[in-house]
Amino acid sequence: MSQVSEERDERVSDTPPLGPAAEPDPVSRLEPASETPAGQRKSDSATNARAESGAAAGNPGEFGGESAKGAKGVPAGGLAKGAKAASQGGSAKGSKGTTEGGLAEGAKAASKGGSATSAAEGEPGGKPERGAKTGGKAEPAAADGKPGDDAKAEPEKKASRAGRNLPAAIGVGLLLGAAIIVSLVTVRFIFIGVIAAAIAVGTFEFSGVLRRVADTKVALIPVLVGGQAMIWLAWPFGREGALTAFVLTVLACLLWRLPGGAKGYVRDVSASVFAAAYLPLFGAFAAMLVPPHDGVGRVLTFLIGVVASDTGGYIAGVLGGKHPMAPTISPKKSWEGFAGSMIAGIVAGVLTISLMLDGHAWQGVIFGAAIVLTATLGDLVESLIKRDLGIKDMGTLLPGHGGIMDRLDSLLPSAVVSWLLLSAFVPA
Repeated sequence: MSQVSEERDERVSDTPPLGPAAEPDPVSRLEPASETPAGQRKSDSATNARAESGAAAGNPGEFGGESAKGAKGVPAGGLAKGAKAASQGGSAKGSKGTTEGGLAEGAKAASKGGSATSAAEGEPGGKPERGAKTGGKAEPAAADGKPGDDAKAEPEKKASRAGRNLPAAIGVGLLLGAAIIVSLVTVRFIFIGVIAAAIAVGTFEFSGVLRRVADTKVALIPVLVGGQAMIWLAWPFGREGALTAFVLTVLACLLWRLPGGAKGYVRDVSASVFAAAYLPLFGAFAAMLVPPHDGVGRVLTFLIGVVASDTGGYIAGVLGGKHPMAPTISPKKSWEGFAGSMIAGIVAGVLTISLMLDGHAWQGVIFGAAIVLTATLGDLVESLIKRDLGIKDMGTLLPGHGGIMDRLDSLLPSAVVSWLLLSAFVPA
């Protein structure tokens, strides 16, 4: 008996203690102290603690060469609470005297505290797993460690069917319309200055986009100076003044690009000539509507026709647009919208030509239909340019609209047709 006790004392002394000793249960089922030496009770308690730790992790094996089968005398809720995680050895098969509550608390602590290997190596609870409780509320986690179903993502904002910031677009449109009307009813030639300013800003936008996106250099100085000459010379000299300024602008663009060398020469000169024709030359036809005695009526007939076409098509397209008109160019433009543009444009043409210019109703029908066609084609042309360049808007100057160029797209070609038809229908 003394030899067994000495062997157990040696094993206990070689094994470091797991933690503070548990308080003895008043109603204990341990054997009387007189029959079991103190060293043997200490050894049994240590062995049972390791056996119970192995049961919490479910890892079978031997610890120190002894099996924990038939371990006796573990107090209820005592050493079982100390089993924070599972040790690598020690099977708890058939352990007696261990309460179910103690094992449950030990397993729960192991699942909350960390890995079993860290606990067996003496680390306090190991590293917390993802989703484990670490002093606060547990973060719900899925199998891959990402937030689970309980972590709801922010709802995406539903896109407006209008496709733009409608209040801002209406506000900017009203301000632009008011500026144009004020210029026409006070001194109508101020409207030429409005055209010149819009063309200059549009030229900056267009040349800037080509430079940034397509690495194309427009001859900005010749196009700006020549463009202003086209618009202002159209006032006293009409078509001759505008065309003369355009030809001189093209010549200046050819010479301006010479120092840059041969690489990209044709590309840059072509872009410069296109910019000069598309912006200031077309804009000069709008300026030529102003000088006649009924110039205010001509300008308003032109502007109202374009606005009616855009507004009618916009409303009809938003409310009932189902059949795309040119899906590869402008997916939002529909045949229903085009029909709305045609109805609104013809009505506007009949009213404006009849009331403002003393023309005939049939002339208003032709004028309104022609304006709708040119406004729609102008919109499609700029949409194709922007799609080719890979951009959404030419600029950001006008909230809800984009840039100046995004508002001039339908106005510029319509100005040419307006001048031609009004000159034929209602000679000055």
